[in-house]
Amino acid sequence: MKTGYSALLAIIPVLFLSATTFAQLPEGAKQIVVVTTEDWEAPQGTAQRFERHGKKFKKVGPAFDVVVGKTGLAWGKGIGPADLSTAHGPTKKEGDGKSPAGIFLLPEAFGYAPKPLSQSRLPYFPITRISECVDDSHSSQYNELLDNNKGAKDWSSSETMLRDDGLYRWGVFVAHNANPPRPGAGSCIFLHIWQGPGVGTEGCTAMRETDIEVLLRWLDPAEEPLLVQLPAGEYAKVRGKWRLP
Repeated sequence: MKTGYSALLAIIPVLFLSATTFAQLPEGAKQIVVVTTEDWEAPQGTAQRFERHGKKFKKVGPAFDVVVGKTGLAWGKGIGPADLSTAHGPTKKEGDGKSPAGIFLLPEAFGYAPKPLSQSRLPYFPITRISECVDDSHSSQYNELLDNNKGAKDWSSSETMLRDDGLYRWGVFVAHNANPPRPGAGSCIFLHIWQGPGVGTEGCTAMRETDIEVLLRWLDPAEEPLLVQLPAGEYAKVRGKWRLP
């Protein structure tokens, strides 16, 4: 049964999801989470929240530490840049241990609790023992979160969402390689709780539990929140062209 992430993406306006033709931040996006790393290989980074008022951006709260993929960043499939064929840097692939670089929708939250975190506003997917995220690129449900309550499946690999280590106690979906997913381009990318400040992820962006809770209470679907994630040098190059904070 398709639920949560894939169902929500299906109702997001097509023009917004088709923004790979854009090379700048969509005007409707009023909340931006900017993550920068030292370079393409660095697993540590810094995140800063911004709110847009007209053409101006205002910082919200202090910056906070994050970790990205254990092998750094690589260009992902989001809503920018418009053309990766001439872009500098690696391209995201399934299993490469890299977090996606670019601009991405943040459509939905998830967690182990049956109800969302108090004061949070994103649509919420409650994780249970049958919740999986499919990372088999040969599956028709590649890069989808679902509750496999019927047992039928066409995949040989998936991520069990109800983890013993609690890293997914609270999290946010990152709409990388979505609508439709490209086989082998990477799957199951989240913002979630980290193991520690020096421990990179398999491709997600992770942070302290207190920071993910602040983020969840701030993100508002009415403001079309986005994640902008880039190495610092690349961010400086595209900041003006993409109209970034």
